[in-house]
Amino acid sequence: MSATGAFEVDPWAIRETSLDLDRLAQSESIFALSNGHLGIRGTLDEGEPCALVGTYLNGFHESYPILYPERAFGFPEDGQTIVNVSDGTIIRLLIEDEPLDVHRGSVKSHERVLDLRTGVLERRLTWRSIGRRRVRVRSRRLVSFRYRSVAAISYEVEALDAPLRVALQSNLVAGKGEVTGTADPRGATVLGDVLESRLHVRNGRRVVLVHRTRASGLTVAAGMDHLVVGEDRVEALVESEPDLGRLTLSATLTPGRPLQFVKFLAYHWSGRQSAEWLRDQVDGSLQSALAEGFEGLERAQREYLDGFWGRADIEVDGSVELQQALRYGLFQTLQASARAEERAIAAKGLTGTGYDGHAFWDTEALVLPVLTYIQPGCARAALAWRHSTLDLARERARQLGLRGAAFPWRTIRGEECSAYWPAGTAAFHVNASIADAVRRYVQATGDEEFERDVGMELLVETARLWRSLGHWRDGATFCIDGVTGPDEYSAVVDNNVYTNLMAAMNLRAAADSAGRQPGAAAALGVTQDEIESWRAAADAMYVPYDEHLGIHPQDQDFLTHERWDFPATSAEDYPLLLNYTYFDLYRKQVVKQADLVYALYLRSSSFSAEEKRRDFDYYEGVTVRDSSLSAAVQSIVAAEVGHLDLALRYLAAAAFSDLWDLEHNIRDGLHIASLSGAVLAVIAGLGGLRDDRETLSFSPRLPSPLTRVAFCVRFGGATLRVEITPGGVTYSSQPGAADVRFLHDGEPVDLPAGSSVERPLPAVEASSTPEQPLHRAPPRWPVLGEA
Repeated sequence: MSATGAFEVDPWAIRETSLDLDRLAQSESIFALSNGHLGIRGTLDEGEPCALVGTYLNGFHESYPILYPERAFGFPEDGQTIVNVSDGTIIRLLIEDEPLDVHRGSVKSHERVLDLRTGVLERRLTWRSIGRRRVRVRSRRLVSFRYRSVAAISYEVEALDAPLRVALQSNLVAGKGEVTGTADPRGATVLGDVLESRLHVRNGRRVVLVHRTRASGLTVAAGMDHLVVGEDRVEALVESEPDLGRLTLSATLTPGRPLQFVKFLAYHWSGRQSAEWLRDQVDGSLQSALAEGFEGLERAQREYLDGFWGRADIEVDGSVELQQALRYGLFQTLQASARAEERAIAAKGLTGTGYDGHAFWDTEALVLPVLTYIQPGCARAALAWRHSTLDLARERARQLGLRGAAFPWRTIRGEECSAYWPAGTAAFHVNASIADAVRRYVQATGDEEFERDVGMELLVETARLWRSLGHWRDGATFCIDGVTGPDEYSAVVDNNVYTNLMAAMNLRAAADSAGRQPGAAAALGVTQDEIESWRAAADAMYVPYDEHLGIHPQDQDFLTHERWDFPATSAEDYPLLLNYTYFDLYRKQVVKQADLVYALYLRSSSFSAEEKRRDFDYYEGVTVRDSSLSAAVQSIVAAEVGHLDLALRYLAAAAFSDLWDLEHNIRDGLHIASLSGAVLAVIAGLGGLRDDRETLSFSPRLPSPLTRVAFCVRFGGATLRVEITPGGVTYSSQPGAADVRFLHDGEPVDLPAGSSVERPLPAVEASSTPEQPLHRAPPRWPVLGEA
């Protein structure tokens, strides 16, 4: 069992062997199924008890006015929050006239298994009623990767002792399970019932409900249909109401002859199409699902995942717990993105209402680097979504008195939704993260069409933002003032190192892209003078450095602030944002999440090895990791500078974040960027991958007790497999692919297609491990052999 006792350790599955009602909300998130377009929380089949009902469609949201006690020019006017659409997972069972209810009778056995190879969630339940009638229930649930709008549930019930009469009710319910209020700012906005009925129809065993949001004006159609095995044994009744569709089946069960039926669900939404159009789309999707059957959908699911694991799997020897967590992280990264198809990848994916379902810079910073190297089509689609919101970003820049495009810090549709401007409006670094994701994708794939039609415009408009946001100091140094970097415990600062270095990258990337795509550049009005101004600003970008301490300050004034009183801060005071004012936090040396340390990773070539070590050690002492985004980045840099034990502990913190509920808030949904970040901590941390120069480079590490790590990256038309053992590093490529050129520990390696090469594991200089603030050191993990 894991340290929390919640799930059995299995390298290819998440297994719950008992029903713990106190952990129901967490399990609902862990067992959530999604394909990036449609997401369904892992609720019990009977619908109750339930912590948070959730069926979500990517981009489907409600709007609401943001109310300010004191309004000012440029403040965002409207918020957006994800909407729970019609719930089709409910299947209620009556044994004679007694409902199957885990609060009543006796649960004799209960197991749920999420198989990461098939993408199917299976539940097995043996239950005895108060009348001492025993039944066995088996359900299997999937959200299709092949049909993005389709989900399916196979449900089977069997009498165990004697014949009995059962009634089954399969429901489709709208306006159910609204979010309750919470003081945690990471939760969701409560709006109440936001769906208005537009249409409800039934035909045979099919029901379709159509609703529209009251403010955003989006329309959604949801439908269900059924296949029943052994129809001659069953009596059926179908009903539809504005907010309810229901199929009721009645049958007599005899032991050894289970009753089985399959429930198919389909969802379509639009801001432009009519209710009738969407109803027709749902009918079409249901008809396709019926033709496939559950077995066909399950077979397609397995084929899709076979391909995914063949190119994306990470193998870890030495800790089955870490192996399980990394595969779960890969699976959830896929679920959040596979069929998102030019819509956002939200911080919680489609697993809950946390952060109102918003997408942040997390996507480009921690998710897209992974997708670029294992599932590049998903990275392309995510960047195409950003491109589709360019007009909104341009308008936001104009509102702020800037050129180019100012992308939102948090959003669903593309408008800025943060009412707290120091962390929202001033966090311009999101623009550079988008540009960095474009640069990386183009470099890794050589996708010239994307660069010409999508990527270049993103690079140009973000470069124009930086050129207008910054200013020349004494004609010699380019400075960027009044911004908030990744660390949200510092705000509106001058010359944040991360922001300045990422802006310089952005400016150079735009200039380089304009050189490769002169026609597209000319169409955007890019002139040679503008290109030269970008390069000049990048070359003269101010990067503060403290000669006395020999480190880079997070921003030019950070080291002049008083250090936070960590000894006087109790463990219960964390996260600090829930117990201290931002006024207090902003005036002290305390870091919420990796900021300067993030720059050490992403702009690796801008620092010497000694600078990285000193910078990392200093910021370890003031970083409290009140964000789930931090551990993965700290793991990456810890591995590079030689703190291998610390790197492994941070890697585990990122990987276990949700399976062990380390942040104590997965009730609202998973932390997709942390799960993806754990994967990145293997590839870029243990693998030492760096891509901030034209040539891909590796400098692998292997901390004890791990005895082998293997992963693949797709780059330049080839799939490169990297295997790390104590005896060395083996690089191999597939036959028939392109040749690969890269660096190993600074030395060039030319790898022909279909060949392999071995290199020694780079030596790591031992040094004392830095200390973290009191109560904020990463845990020592017994499952990793640590006491």
